[in-house]
Amino acid sequence: MITARGLARTYRSRRGDVLAVRGVDLDVAEREIVGFLGPNGAGKTTTLRMLTTLLEPTAGEATVAGCDLRKDPVGVRRRIGYVSQSGSTYPEARSGEEIVDHARLYGMRPQQAARRGHELFEQLDLPGLWDRPTKTLSGGQRRRLDIAMGLVHDPVLVFLDEPTTGLDPQSRANLWQHVRSLRDDRGSTVFLTTHYLEEADALCDRILVIDDGRIVAEGTPDELKRGVSGDAVVLAVADPAQLPPSVAIVSELVGVTDLSEDGGTLRFRVPDGAAALPGLLRALDAAGVQPTSVEVRRPSLDDVFLSLTGRSLRDEPADVPAGAMT
Repeated sequence: MITARGLARTYRSRRGDVLAVRGVDLDVAEREIVGFLGPNGAGKTTTLRMLTTLLEPTAGEATVAGCDLRKDPVGVRRRIGYVSQSGSTYPEARSGEEIVDHARLYGMRPQQAARRGHELFEQLDLPGLWDRPTKTLSGGQRRRLDIAMGLVHDPVLVFLDEPTTGLDPQSRANLWQHVRSLRDDRGSTVFLTTHYLEEADALCDRILVIDDGRIVAEGTPDELKRGVSGDAVVLAVADPAQLPPSVAIVSELVGVTDLSEDGGTLRFRVPDGAAALPGLLRALDAAGVQPTSVEVRRPSLDDVFLSLTGRSLRDEPADVPAGAMT
């Protein structure tokens, strides 16, 4: 559904050329939900804008929804849906009017557009809101309306840019169900950006991580987590005098790494925390060590992200350099 090779974008600024994207290669298959993650300034937004024809690449080539990105950008636009982070509804317009007007931009007749819009309103839990001004809708309702506008022309590929930003947890979880239904019920391919790691973990079949303008990792959430060096274990003891024998016992574990102590607490990583725990507890008991608590934590996408980029994943309003010209 998406194939890109060497996709790059250079901005000109007063300080010289800025390489925002440095030769991105990526593939997205049909009926996948793919998450695109990157810290602020990593090139995520620029890459998304190129794939959606909003920004011309400086170098490279791509095929999006069966159309050449450079030679047939109009064909790409006809076959994709794009839901921007900021939304695209006019506050004073009625919800149904926004749907119909958007559909007519794709050449649909008014009656056909209205029929299609009512279908989407039912599918996206928007019944009874057709004649409501968009400014009276809740945040979750507005986001679902944005998605309906992106789907009205029945695209085979949907780009969602930060689809749940600003929503409360309940609305976010509700929208996740609708995103899944795009693939499961409609057969669509979904390419989404997000700065919520739990969202990527819950929704995505595969994840692409971009940093410094390059793809630095890709895989399923579980594959990426397995790339982190083992499970984190936190062992606390009541008596600081028991720390030396505890350190000695932990040091004997197979594959132990990152062993450190702080106060009465030991922290370390092992390849399989659940498998190591019974033997560790037996050894501590035999040595007369009484732990007050033991916690085993499997790697999270947050651990993956920090290990890959050394940075936190933050909201990224834009990665265009200040003063740059396109």
